[in-house]
Amino acid sequence: MTEYVLSCYLTPPGPLAVLQPRHDQNISLWRRTATDVELVRLWELERFSGQKHHYWPLYTPQRAEAVLTELLAGEGLTLADIGTTWGTPGLPAARDVPIPPGAEEYAVHSLAHLFSGLLMDSDVFANGTIVAMAVDAAPDFVLEHDTKPYWYAGAVSQRGRVTYAPVESPAPLYSAAEQLFGKEPGTLMALASASTNTIAFDVDRVTGLDLRGGRVHPVSEAVPFVASIVEAARDQLAHQEPDPDFTEEENLQSAVMKVVQEACELIAARNVRRLCDLAGVDPTTAHLSMSGGYALNCPTNTALLDRFGFRGLLTPPCANDSGQSYGLGLLGFYATGAFDAGASGPARHRLGTAYHGVPVTDLDEALAEFAPWIEDVSDFSPDRFVVDVTKAPLAWVDGEAEIGPRALCHRSLLGDPRSMKTKQLLNEHKQRQWWRPVAPVVLAEHAGEWFAAARPSPFMLEAVAVRPEVRDRVPAILHLDGTARHQTVTAADNPLLERALRAFHDATGVPVLCNTSLNDRGEPIADTAAEALTFCLRKGIGVAYVLGRRIALRPDPDAAARPPRIRRERLFADQEADRDAAWNKWARAGYTDGAMYLMTQMPQLRTEPEPDAAEDLNGLADYVGSTDPAFEFWVDEFRRDQGPGTRFPPGRHT
Repeated sequence: MTEYVLSCYLTPPGPLAVLQPRHDQNISLWRRTATDVELVRLWELERFSGQKHHYWPLYTPQRAEAVLTELLAGEGLTLADIGTTWGTPGLPAARDVPIPPGAEEYAVHSLAHLFSGLLMDSDVFANGTIVAMAVDAAPDFVLEHDTKPYWYAGAVSQRGRVTYAPVESPAPLYSAAEQLFGKEPGTLMALASASTNTIAFDVDRVTGLDLRGGRVHPVSEAVPFVASIVEAARDQLAHQEPDPDFTEEENLQSAVMKVVQEACELIAARNVRRLCDLAGVDPTTAHLSMSGGYALNCPTNTALLDRFGFRGLLTPPCANDSGQSYGLGLLGFYATGAFDAGASGPARHRLGTAYHGVPVTDLDEALAEFAPWIEDVSDFSPDRFVVDVTKAPLAWVDGEAEIGPRALCHRSLLGDPRSMKTKQLLNEHKQRQWWRPVAPVVLAEHAGEWFAAARPSPFMLEAVAVRPEVRDRVPAILHLDGTARHQTVTAADNPLLERALRAFHDATGVPVLCNTSLNDRGEPIADTAAEALTFCLRKGIGVAYVLGRRIALRPDPDAAARPPRIRRERLFADQEADRDAAWNKWARAGYTDGAMYLMTQMPQLRTEPEPDAAEDLNGLADYVGSTDPAFEFWVDEFRRDQGPGTRFPPGRHT
């Protein structure tokens, strides 16, 4: 018998929507049979809303059902086909997410991250040993009724038997730096390998912080610590020659982030030692599983694999909150016994590739729409591809979109790694700083010849050294410290790209191409053929490969002024009245913005609006604000994202 299940990481629709915010919202569709648990599709809402890190709720059940109905129709299904929905109260067929025995003290958010790694390969889970940790900035508390003792879940799985233990998260250190510098973690991670300026700092001081969550907010612990690094950097850099390629502020931030990165790796290594000691595990016999937003920190993943000698890395491409629905589904299936040995044995699940997003279905329509700008359309030719990619960066769109925040060569810009001009053009197309790294994609069988680690890296989750003897042949992919965040490719995983890479290797002797995501600054990755062609016209990119068709575009000097492609924003537009009604229900009862934010973090405080309760909670918010250096930042962000005064999509109604 086949059952379809939804696991949804959405803000629950209804009157509490403004108090239960979620970002990077996403939905997973599963097919469950007697022998398999299959991920059919993972929809990231930002890909079709156009809102980066999609955080706007669907404020009413009717609106949420309309979105689910449209998505399921693309799979030939209806809501009547769904037997169970996990993760978002208020949706059709909603059920509580079951919690496995022994995990009751951990936030559901963290457990979902944990199981997204533990169970991404059920054979390894059932037959091997896994040392796992879920580490991100902070959980949401949508599914909680009270504050949990631990925010971050660690575990050791030995042949399917899971032992849980709390871990510390390094991510709050990056969150603190984000507050202090106003840059996203990805930019800060890149800065950590940039600039030649360094400082001396007692990194061991980080061990005095409480980064477990539950008792004190870890970001509040981290902000003074990172601020002390900034102060030390200002003092020491005043007596150093600055790196002339960077601004004064970039040199400062790079020096600080080198220390922050070292501190983060120290915390992660301490987690590994504690988990291994807990279960008596030799890490050389185990796999490492990293999940949560910090699992996207490639240098830490590589440092742990190399230092402890793990057999491999179990981290999904959607390790951050863009994969919460994936983890919620696996947590639900595990807790309901799908992976127990039954009459037909435990169910199997393996996330073999990242390509579970929406497929390209609009190529013919896009070719007709963009006909005035199309010079020629032809089938893929390996030799022609080599000529094109050697001449200039091109767009590459193929099949189902990759899941997660990184382009894995189904929605990518590709370029020739032998020229620094490629890196310059790619960063200009994306409106990024010149020093931002461009990732390499490499034929898997040649990875060990070009990179210091030969192990598979299909999801671009490591930062390994480029071998010194070949660095001068691929300057465009090098981080300033000589490393690169590479993706390995096989014919089984990505057959068309493998043909393109092999042709480039045959012609140049280099089995590597530059790869970066197909999106502009502040935009989600392009999802459709029309979005890709719009991007190409705006940026003056002359060639796009879409589903194996080569599309040559005519230059258009006026195209740079074209706006980004409007996506399915209609699904989310015109919700201002519902949002304002939900917000004003609390504001009119006397609750301050700070008090409302506290209710997002402390579920036990969520009650019906009452003036007396408002007065007490306002006083608590004032106290927290006077003692917590991060509180005002979070309240401002909450008000900006959830409060009245903005339209969605901003200024883009159609």
